[in-house]
Amino acid sequence: MARGVGSNARARRAVARSALAGLLLAAACAPPQVDLVLRGGSIADGGGGELYVGDVAIDGDAIVAVGDVGRQRGRRELAVDGLVVAPGFVNMLSWATVSLLEDPRAQSDVRQGVTLEVFGEGWSMGPLNEAMKQETLERQSDIKFDVEWTTLGEYLSHLETRGVAPNVASFVGATTVRIHELGYEDRAPTAAELEAMRGLVRAAMEEGALGVGSSLIYAPASFADTDELVALVEEAAAHGGLYVSHIRNEGEGLLAALDELIEIARRTGAKAEVYHFKASRPENWHLLEPAIAKIESARAAGLEIAANMYTYPASATGLDAAMPTWVQEGGHDAWVERLRDPEIRERVRAEMDLLAPEKMLFIEFRNDALADLTGKTLAEVAALRGTSPEDTVMDLVVEDDSRVGTIYFSMSEDSVRRKAALPWMSFGSDAGAPSAEGVFLASSTHPRAYGTFARVLGRYARDEKLFTLGEAVRRLTSWPASRLGIADRGRLRPGYFADLAVFDAARVRDLATFEQPHRYSEGMVHVFVNGVQVLADGEPTGATPGRFVRGPGYRDRS
Repeated sequence: MARGVGSNARARRAVARSALAGLLLAAACAPPQVDLVLRGGSIADGGGGELYVGDVAIDGDAIVAVGDVGRQRGRRELAVDGLVVAPGFVNMLSWATVSLLEDPRAQSDVRQGVTLEVFGEGWSMGPLNEAMKQETLERQSDIKFDVEWTTLGEYLSHLETRGVAPNVASFVGATTVRIHELGYEDRAPTAAELEAMRGLVRAAMEEGALGVGSSLIYAPASFADTDELVALVEEAAAHGGLYVSHIRNEGEGLLAALDELIEIARRTGAKAEVYHFKASRPENWHLLEPAIAKIESARAAGLEIAANMYTYPASATGLDAAMPTWVQEGGHDAWVERLRDPEIRERVRAEMDLLAPEKMLFIEFRNDALADLTGKTLAEVAALRGTSPEDTVMDLVVEDDSRVGTIYFSMSEDSVRRKAALPWMSFGSDAGAPSAEGVFLASSTHPRAYGTFARVLGRYARDEKLFTLGEAVRRLTSWPASRLGIADRGRLRPGYFADLAVFDAARVRDLATFEQPHRYSEGMVHVFVNGVQVLADGEPTGATPGRFVRGPGYRDRS
């Protein structure tokens, strides 16, 4: 059974200290042996300080010594001089829920040093009812899989049992819980339904969920009011969980949306986090500084508010984000059917909130007949078809029978730099963890799937010097781990799990582009998960030691 937090962590550190003491005592007679010693690396221990040269000793799944490891010898010794040795990185917003079912190696992320994938932006892979399971089967695209679980904990255990390279963890989705009880209706839950939703969150927390995640810009999540969210987050907070949200508006309503998140934190006592923090669209870029000030004011008042981001000036979502949510009530099939109605189309056309058509790039279609539109902008497709951008968008949703994967170029590089420099910012890809091969090449993707974390280390720390390398590592490791309530990962310390990223600081960089997104980053040399090497000399080993990392509310029912 996977281990996670709290008393387990203290026990593990005590065992590690005892083992280290025994090893040092025995050193007078003969060099003790551990499984592995990394020799001579520049250690970035996750605390944010200066790097220093030293060794790291690993035995089993745990770190037993860092820095001066005495006369210890490893059954295996690995020279890492000239390389940085850091804790493995935390992907605070991962959509690898399906990609890991296809390819457990998680190559795009592991090749950047990611050792923990965190899921749950509004939608989570449980709890599911029978209707939700059937819909999951029907809405599959290139990757096909059986739904062999019902609860969120069962899904994460399913990944662990099948075998995955990185560790996995998840928030329980507020959207998922709502659909479970209300379907796709635009109404408030009854008292009984709300109590059932609270019970689902409570059960997920006790299974090991990290908290509650919401995505309030999309239907049916947008149908929930603040009181409903407070009720769910109260259950998470009672178990030490975090509330994390794709807030209700990232454009002109950004500040009001932040107010709602802060209110939920204040009313529930939960820590709160903003998913992929941004001010979207040029006319709203001026709101970024007031938004930062609002978060820092809340932090100064004692609320534990923070944010995460991806390191690119473009987002990626579906065309549903550009349409009013009322037309999407009832779920996907109802949405598509309404878009066939001329009268409804006229109303949607008037209310549609499109970015400039040349700033919208299509990256994923389900319908093979539309595949040649991949990589074209909305402006180009509208011109090819001789239809308005609004009609083109509606037509594509109907023809593809999907939300249509789309990149929105809505931010500035200056805003990315400003956000990345904030000390309370962590990082997430907001993408799957694909491989540059096989079924993953059937569609395009956003370069953030392959480059988010390498970009932090290479572009922003080394090249632009927005922060030190030690600080970059802190915000990829111990900072997100502490936000998630995970006590025994994210640092290079005796007793912590042996999740490590070993990289060439002079060479690490992202190579994926919007034109060629399926390109691995370079510079990551070795990666270890729970003491097992999953990347060796830049190539995956095929090992799958990843575990279900449980949150602070976990209760062992075995």
